[in-house]
Amino acid sequence: MNYWPLLGIALVVIGFALRFNPLLVVVGAAVATGLLAGLDPVAVIEALGKAFNDNRYISVTWIILPVIGLLERHGLQERARAVIAGVRGATMGRLLVIYLGFRQITAALGMKDIGGHPQAVRPLVAPMAEAAAEQSHGPLADDEREQVRAMAAATDNIGLFFGEDIFFAIASILLIQGVFESAGYPLTPLQLSVWAIPTAICAFIIHSWRITALDRRLGRVRA
Repeated sequence: MNYWPLLGIALVVIGFALRFNPLLVVVGAAVATGLLAGLDPVAVIEALGKAFNDNRYISVTWIILPVIGLLERHGLQERARAVIAGVRGATMGRLLVIYLGFRQITAALGMKDIGGHPQAVRPLVAPMAEAAAEQSHGPLADDEREQVRAMAAATDNIGLFFGEDIFFAIASILLIQGVFESAGYPLTPLQLSVWAIPTAICAFIIHSWRITALDRRLGRVRA
């Protein structure tokens, strides 16, 4: 048995430990593993190309990120802050609770990519939450600003995580179904989706309370 290809794992560990570029480390380790396994260089490149082609959706990131960066360069975050500042009665708590509900509902309908950190939280949700907090409580200290940003990111995570399981055609539901079936409990994806609804409701209530608690805590600091 040829153990030389296992050196690719060592290359990944060493590369990450030395803080090299992760993409270069992974690609370099993949090429080294293929060569050590006895493949010729062309076959290794073909394997990498096939893997990339089979997962073409990864390339969408390279289209989205430059567009978002260009929009931010031309004042997207500032515009988002200005919009929320012009809404009477807008608070950080109300804004994030609404976004939480929106994220859960869209994820439950299978539209899990409609939000997300790079395309929604960083350029829109977080700046709007900061502006709403400043409108209600005045200028924020640096640590308070980071708390608001973290809460905006957590809201997106929780909305997606507990909302997507309601959509029965998602990979996580199929994985759960497989685990139960192997244990002798045959369940349909629809049954699992239905029982994900109470969990999603509980998650919405608990996280809404956390959002409101942070909003109130920011107000008490200035009281």
